[in-house]
Amino acid sequence: MAPAPASLSAPRALSLLAPAARVSPGRWNGLSFSVAARPVTGVVSAAQTRLVAAAAATEMAPAASGEEGGKPFVEEMRAVAMKLHTKDQAREGEKEPQAPPVAKWEPSVQGYLRFLVDSRLVFQTLEDIVDRAAVPWYSEFRNTGLERSEALKKDLEWFKEQGHTIPEPSDPGTTYASLLEELSEKDPQAFICHFYNVYFAHTAGGRMIGKKVSEKILNKKELEFYKWEGNLSQLLQEVRNKLNQVASSWSREEKDHCLEETEKSFAYSGALLRHIFT
Repeated sequence: MAPAPASLSAPRALSLLAPAARVSPGRWNGLSFSVAARPVTGVVSAAQTRLVAAAAATEMAPAASGEEGGKPFVEEMRAVAMKLHTKDQAREGEKEPQAPPVAKWEPSVQGYLRFLVDSRLVFQTLEDIVDRAAVPWYSEFRNTGLERSEALKKDLEWFKEQGHTIPEPSDPGTTYASLLEELSEKDPQAFICHFYNVYFAHTAGGRMIGKKVSEKILNKKELEFYKWEGNLSQLLQEVRNKLNQVASSWSREEKDHCLEETEKSFAYSGALLRHIFT
């Protein structure tokens, strides 16, 4: 497997998408539909990559256990992700700020709904992929307790009860879901990079963003999206341990290829976050 370029710009990341991989049919508050990826209009900017750095900024306590005789691979993944932060977000940060701080966002309900709908599609896609386990070790990541699609379904039902119209998934969500489907079949190491960053960023800075948005437009209501059953720290550590175990059988080239996917994962997640304040 040839490694991806060490430095991958967001526009280049978009250009690597294969044509219209199919996304499984989904149900959204009683609505059934099937979507295929469409090209994203415009460019996923460096600022969108920075949005995910902001979302992950409080993330990722070091793993407590890992590979024998070396640094746990999750620690390598964390180190690469943290370098995509700015200095004010994390002491390891190396990037200049290119997006407004979360405290200055002016979210709208409709924009937030687009974010939640696209997020549900992405999380549902991740759950479907590990359930199918086209690569046998994907099954290690079933029922981790981090799953978010059912929580998001409940949240969208609540918004509908409040009289809001629930949109269908938009280009950023369908494109990312299609990319995840493709990578899961053709590039397991790259897929795991996205899996790690989507779940772990949401449990950290993602919760902070949810809290700020709730304070501004939802009268401080805490959505199910930001709640987990059981001890979240323990759930995360269990997933770290599984990631380390899976990666222990990878070659150095495969590990480096996984790490090189990090900026691309930030760019796609950033496109979803951008819904919140546009």
